[in-house]
This record gives sequence, structure tokens and C-alpha cells, in this order.
Amino acid sequence: MKLLRTLSTSRLLILIAAVITLAVGGAAIAVAASGGSGPTPPPKPLADALHDSLAGPTPDGITARITFTNKLFPSGAITGQVGSALMSGASGRLWATNDGRGRLELQSNSGDVQIVWNDTDVTIYDASSNTVYRAKLPADAKSSTGEANSVPSVAKISEFLTKLGEHVSLSSAEPTNVAGQEAYTVRMSPKHDGGLLGAAELGFDASRGVPLRLGIYAQGATSPVLELAATHSSYGPVAASDVDVAPPAGAKTVDLGSLSRNGTDAGTDGHAQVSGLQAVQAAAAFPVVAPDTLVGLPRQDVRLVGNGDSKAAIVVYGHGLGAIVVVERQAKPGANSGVMGSLPEVSLHGVTAHELATQLGTALTWKQGEVSYVLAGSVPAAAAEAAARALG
Repeated sequence: MKLLRTLSTSRLLILIAAVITLAVGGAAIAVAASGGSGPTPPPKPLADALHDSLAGPTPDGITARITFTNKLFPSGAITGQVGSALMSGASGRLWATNDGRGRLELQSNSGDVQIVWNDTDVTIYDASSNTVYRAKLPADAKSSTGEANSVPSVAKISEFLTKLGEHVSLSSAEPTNVAGQEAYTVRMSPKHDGGLLGAAELGFDASRGVPLRLGIYAQGATSPVLELAATHSSYGPVAASDVDVAPPAGAKTVDLGSLSRNGTDAGTDGHAQVSGLQAVQAAAAFPVVAPDTLVGLPRQDVRLVGNGDSKAAIVVYGHGLGAIVVVERQAKPGANSGVMGSLPEVSLHGVTAHELATQLGTALTWKQGEVSYVLAGSVPAAAAEAAARALG
């Protein structure tokens, strides 16, 4: 996580909107904290609160003790040992510098998870499976006028919030106190294409431009289903050794490619990625199934990520958080489904699939012929099952 003040105006404002998308999956790289007692800042319009927060003194870095809570999974949905701290919840620590580097470490009895990032890359190491996931972050375009280091004006922030308001409902900046720090909280709810997401709440330091609280809410829920909470936090210099940490050399590597929309971006191995249905079908070592529509949703994107045995085709249907994502890869003989293999079974035209239905969405995994499938979306179980059957 780069401290907000060092982001370009466009990237800063995209970060605000990106909170809405966190329910789709993936790790949220922000410090979170539940509200506490203590002094609160004066009431302000949201644009002014954001501007004044960013215009405050620049912290050299952040160190925090955190607790990650995950209430996504229904009781009994996953039998046996839960294999990842990201799935079961955990406690840990966070370190972040003011030059764009950081590390989030989650510790649990079933294995630690470590997320390390900088300006260009993010790495997630899951000790429970001894697997490291790598991805390229979108490039931060910087203007010749030094926009990347300037604080956006109240007018500029107001203009963006007005445009954002066409897609989401925004609350006012609610004064609060987070982990002993004066802060503001804003609540955002999608107006359309929101899937099962009800809202996202973001709390930020009133005077330092630092995110301090993040909660994700399902439709109709009064408490967050995902929360990253700081129990103690402090500002000050962070040693390079706290953020520049490499995963074990012998870990299995999965290349997730670039997180930008440009399908020609190079992966972490330096090779250009493949995008487009015909190109992906030609490059994949397995049959790629990608109909034009899926349960009424138009196909939006097809790309091939990874390399060697870890190659996978990713197909996206629909828009926004209501989209359905299908991941296809070469099935390995005798390979088990890991945690997903312990989930309830459903039948897809005679093929057995394993299903995980949560408050924020549904995931299915199955094998058909020489291809292994994972289908996920912020949709009810019945919709996900209908989409999976349509691929058969």
C-alpha cells in the first residue's frame, strides 16, 4: 500500500472506487480498525474531508497489529482443517512505507499468509500449500506537471465523487475515532451490477491520508462479512527488512499476470500474455470453452495467464460485481481439489462438482474430460449452478 498522498489524482480516486470491488476476491491491502472511543474530527463534506486528510503531514510509514475476520463461510461448509489464514481468519502485523512498499502477515494454526507489494508487483505466499502467487500491478501514469505528488483539489475530488455517485450511493464523511486516531468513515453501496455486495465502509485518518478501517457487507447484513482490523497502530519509519521479504525458494509459483486491463502486458516471467478467444484457444494446451453468452451474460474478456503447467484461461461474463468468472486449466490425473474437495457436492449433467456458497457469492469446481473448471461470481448458488451446467 502506498500512502494515499503519493498517488496521482487518477490513481487515488480509483483507489476509493476500488473498495467496492474487494468482495469479488483477493486480498485487501489496507489497515482496518473497528471504531473506538476518543476524540473525533469536526463534521465536513466528504470532498473536504478527503482533501484535508491528504494535505496533512506525511507519515514516514505505518506499523500495525491486526486481526483479519472472515465470516464468509457458513458453519460446517468446510470440513476438516481449513488450509489458509485467508479463509479462516487470523491475526498478524502490517508494515507500510511512504514509497509504495508494504507487507501484511497473517498468522494462524493452519499456516501463515504473507502479502508483499511495491509499486509494480504484489506477491501472496500461502504457507498451508507452500504456494506463491505473483501479479503485476497497473502502471501509475505520472504527468510532467508532477500530478503524482500533488494533493488533488477539493473541486477535483468533488468532480470525481459526482461521477462515482452515478454508480454507487455515497454516505457523508462520518466523524469517528479509529484505533485512537481521529478519522472519517464513508459508506458506499453499488446502485447496479453489485451482485450480492451490500456495501463497503472505509475509514481514513482525518489528518494523515491513511486508510484505517475497511469492512465489506453482504446485502441486508448489519455487520461486515470481511474485516481487517488494527488493534494497535503507530506512525514512523519502517525498516526495509520489514517490507522486502521474499517467499521460500522452493515454493510453487502461480503467475497471475497483470492486474491491468491491457491483455498484452507482460507477466512476471517477461513473456507477453495472450488475450482474445482465438489466440487463447491456440495457445492453451487444453480445450477452452467460452460461449458468447452464459446465462444471459455476454462474454467480456478471455485471457491466458501463467506458464508451463500453471497456464489457465480466464473468461469473464457480464459487468461489475455481478460478473461471472470462469477459470479453466489442464486437469492433472489424480490431483485432488484441496479444500474445495471437502465441500458439498452438486450434479452438473452427471458430473460431480463441489460448491461453496457464501453471503457474497458462489464458487464451483469440477472436472470434465481433460479440463478442470472453477466458476465464481457474486451470485446466488442457483445462478452459479445454471451457469456451470451451461458450460457442459
